[in-house]
Amino acid sequence: MSSDRKQTQLRLAPDVLAAGKDAAAARGLDFNKYVERLIVEDTTGARAAGMAAAQRLLDAHGDFLSDLEADLDAQHASAPQDRGAAA
Repeated sequence: MSSDRKQTQLRLAPDVLAAGKDAAAARGLDFNKYVERLIVEDTTGARAAGMAAAQRLLDAHGDFLSDLEADLDAQHASAPQDRGAAA
């Protein structure tokens, strides 16, 4: 069985490794695939393109999104809290 993949070794602080594994799991990826995706995104410019698109969205619609968030926060704050009262 032959593979064009190469193996490498990383030395990470325990908290960095744990954070990486948690982030991979949250995305439904194994840790190796997560690290591979980060490298590809960083070296191809995909991450920068995504961040630029997000910034354009905020620039164009940031005020609307802020107002929407404030409205939702106000609705949540004024909604009665159900504390599990007996029926």
